[in-house]
Amino acid sequence: MSKWDRIKGWLYILPAIIFLGIFLVYPLIDVFVYSFEEGYNFVSESSFGVGLYNYTYILHDHYFIQAIKNTFIMVIITVPISTGLALLISLCLASIPKLRSVFQTIYFLPYVTNTLALGLVFMILFKDNIYTDGVVNSLIHIFSPNTTIHFIDGPYWAKMMVLCIYIIWVVLPFKILILTNALLGVPEAMYQAAKMDGASERTTFFRITLPMISPMLFYLVITGFIGAFKEYSDAVALFGTDLNAKEMNTIVGYVYDMLYGDSGGYPSFASAAAIILFVIVLTITIINLLISKKKVFYNN
Repeated sequence: MSKWDRIKGWLYILPAIIFLGIFLVYPLIDVFVYSFEEGYNFVSESSFGVGLYNYTYILHDHYFIQAIKNTFIMVIITVPISTGLALLISLCLASIPKLRSVFQTIYFLPYVTNTLALGLVFMILFKDNIYTDGVVNSLIHIFSPNTTIHFIDGPYWAKMMVLCIYIIWVVLPFKILILTNALLGVPEAMYQAAKMDGASERTTFFRITLPMISPMLFYLVITGFIGAFKEYSDAVALFGTDLNAKEMNTIVGYVYDMLYGDSGGYPSFASAAAIILFVIVLTITIINLLISKKKVFYNN
């Protein structure tokens, strides 16, 4: 490769480098700097000093601790359940070629539907008011007439259950689409060879199917973790903007509140919270990458 070819290569990727530098690298560095500036003021661009006070404050803030708790619960519940359900449904879809396209379209509809519209549907299902107890409570009354659960305005466990179900419902279509295509990409010759060797369906699944689709599973787990840690709009769709009052705030919601909410105007606290979220997501991603080296099969 000549010197001119190398120069052309750099020129081709230069717009992308500039774009990433301006909109990704620079803001990240800026937030990192803000997180150490105590009492930073956007207007005067001044601060009281530099130190760890911002981190100390938010790590002792009840609302931030609650946001971390909520976020981790959502991650632990929604990522494995949504991935497992998507795999199960994808296996079923892969076995019915004639109706596969129809069912894929049906399953994909929630993914292209507005988040707030889906939130309204879930409000109708779970929220009770003076006129109705909600669709879900109506079903509960069939088996227990005197039992009414206040899902949206009730106990913490009920609100968290609704939020987790909502998140799973929202992310499921994309995972189904990815896994169904991955399953259809497994060479049929491998299944035929396994059948000739007398392998059971269980052995075929764990020895052939799962290893062959493991890169896609790993991709969905990684993106699932990152997406769950960045949850905010789904909680707003169900519980409104005052998430602290409902004890349903997330880390991203806490950052937003510190910047623009009723307790807003504290960019230093928001930056510190954003950096902690960045470190958590980076750590989880690195752990998954290390695990993938042993568990993920790449067909080169």
